[in-house]
Amino acid sequence: MRPTTRSRENTRGRLMDAALEVFAEVGLDGASVEAVCERAGFTRGAFYSNFASKNELFLALVARLAEGKLEEVESRVHELEAGEVPPDPTELVRRVVGLSLDDMDPALVSEIRAQALRDPQMAAAYLAWQDGLIARIAEIVSGLVDVYGLRLRLPAEEVARLFVEVADDTSARAALLGLGKEEAGEMLHGRAERLATALVDPPLS
Repeated sequence: MRPTTRSRENTRGRLMDAALEVFAEVGLDGASVEAVCERAGFTRGAFYSNFASKNELFLALVARLAEGKLEEVESRVHELEAGEVPPDPTELVRRVVGLSLDDMDPALVSEIRAQALRDPQMAAAYLAWQDGLIARIAEIVSGLVDVYGLRLRLPAEEVARLFVEVADDTSARAALLGLGKEEAGEMLHGRAERLATALVDPPLS
């Protein structure tokens, strides 16, 4: 990686770190570009050389958090051994997928989605990111099918889409209820486990 590229990535990373802190304090609407720049120690010029708008910054932040979670899940799947007796679907969610919101405050995800409903450009970016997320999760699901010989009641891509929709709805509901990340994560676990049970056929006797 060239020094200029590495410097740009460092700047983007610091801006996103600062944005996460500012959002946690004042919310998406109150998190101004100026506040994020001040927290990160950069000028507005540095901000706009990396992000077209505050909305783009927050969408990039959500994408980064989701990417970290996906990499963790993919690592777990790669460590599984073929031929092992498959656990029941709820155990599979807890042991392998390990769904949680981690640093993803449910209010952040919900506010970004609400902004996408008002802004066509934001909507297009959000949908493109979500489609990419579904594709990655579909690959993870296919990997679990290969390892355990699972029988799905729907194609892997549809299973992935349902999990993403459940996660979206959980974020919205958790935000409406005023739940923190830990409580929202517990809600997501429960819903994901029930969904997995409905989508995976029991092993043949």
